Amino acid sequence: MAERRDKFETSSGIELPNDFNPNNSKIDYENGIGEAGKFPFTRGVRPNMYRGRFWTMRQYAGFATAEDSNRRYKYLLSQGTTGLSVAFDLPTQIGLDSDDALAMGEVGKVGVAIDSLDDMLTLLDGIPLDTVSTSMTINATASTLLCLYLAVAKKQNVSFDKVNGTIQNDILKEYIARGTYIYPPKPSLRLITDIFSYCADEVPNWNTISISGYHIREAGSTAAQEIAFTLADGIAYVEAAISVGLAVDDFAPRLSFFFNSHLNLLEEVAKFRAARRLWAKIMRDRFGAKNPKSMMLRFHTQTAGSTLTAQQPEVNIVRTTIQALAAVMGGTQSLHTNSMDEALSLPTETAARIALRTQQVIAHESGVADIVDALAGSYAIEELTNQLEQKAVDYIEKIDGQGGMLKAIENGYPQREIQEAAYEYQKAVEHQDAIVVGVNKFQIEEDETIPILKVDETIERNQVERLRAMRARRDQKKADECLAKLEEAAKGTENMLPRILDAVENHVTVGEISNKLRTVWGEYREAVTV
Repeated sequence: MAERRDKFETSSGIELPNDFNPNNSKIDYENGIGEAGKFPFTRGVRPNMYRGRFWTMRQYAGFATAEDSNRRYKYLLSQGTTGLSVAFDLPTQIGLDSDDALAMGEVGKVGVAIDSLDDMLTLLDGIPLDTVSTSMTINATASTLLCLYLAVAKKQNVSFDKVNGTIQNDILKEYIARGTYIYPPKPSLRLITDIFSYCADEVPNWNTISISGYHIREAGSTAAQEIAFTLADGIAYVEAAISVGLAVDDFAPRLSFFFNSHLNLLEEVAKFRAARRLWAKIMRDRFGAKNPKSMMLRFHTQTAGSTLTAQQPEVNIVRTTIQALAAVMGGTQSLHTNSMDEALSLPTETAARIALRTQQVIAHESGVADIVDALAGSYAIEELTNQLEQKAVDYIEKIDGQGGMLKAIENGYPQREIQEAAYEYQKAVEHQDAIVVGVNKFQIEEDETIPILKVDETIERNQVERLRAMRARRDQKKADECLAKLEEAAKGTENMLPRILDAVENHVTVGEISNKLRTVWGEYREAVTV
């Protein structure tokens, strides 16, 4: 009987037989699968997984002003989210104040504008930081935004050991796939290891980094590349921390990861399992970790924004549901489901609520959360897990052969691999070897569009006015002293976090802190290769 196409394979080039069976797959329960909550954690990081508690349900949100975003957060919490996930605007991400000439036209557009402690106080007004977990998608300015968050905690009389959340803080993937870097790699890594050290002593329940494969996948990587390049970044961070004298078991338990959940459900479930198993082996065998928590790959997942279509946007609800299901069956610790309208605009309240309800239906109605790693032992899942792990190992060995991830990035290796994968996928779409419903097949004439959220153009002007008013009333002498001490610390070797915290508490802005560090460390410029 004829088949639909000549060859069936996953995004990572794993060729799929008609069926997986004992003759073409390997199941090693004792050494490869094991029990959840035990090394190598293939089946999950907790013995009872979601039978104990569900994953944290987050909705990535932030737009316009801190006041607008605060209203959205309170709405989402009232609808059942169990954690916040903050999106920052582009100027905040790259260390520009809202009145900087380079920020013009971008204030509050792709996230919330945060310039100073005043903004952060407004953003978190009425949200108790001792009970609500907050994830902040911020990288180059992560140290400053963390200090702003801690300054709010102090205002709320919440001790730092009660503060719980995550900063993305993953600058290497910015060099690889996203581009919101500021400083060269060496000082950027210094800021990251300073955060590791400071939080180990002062903020013990904070996840100090979320090593992100999400943006690597959004840039066009395969599932195997997502595992490999993400874990290679993780290796670089662990090596950087050890090189400055930190003991692996002092900081590694607070490392976390951030993965994409794409559309091939079986490959995605296997991807999460393979990544978890491989990281456990890396931490034990490569770095000599003794604490089991140092070996646990705990991760947040976001459904794949790059798969959302502007055509027939309601179909995105189906895509997101499949992706969310894969994340849950793969054992995620927290999850953000994209809204159906995100190919068109920031999410409306209605679209965000539907995305959240998707998680709640999976949690409460589908039954998949009642069994730990329900697909374990499936010939297909176990073989895909094995093959994805091996492909990731092969990539990591190539990166090691180039001298590690920093050297590989400088050589352009992961960038080229991702570009090639993205190109191959685009060719498949254009030739209809890959079908995207509503885009290259099953199109319809669309007269009506769904409601979209529009950011008022007056937002930027009002934000700039508030910022300038804050500067006018602050103690300028104290702000200048803080900046001078920050510059002195940047030129030396002391931990930067106490200096940054002191600065933000004295109303020094994100842009002022970033600019002071620019004067000391310079800015990174990507080498152009032909």
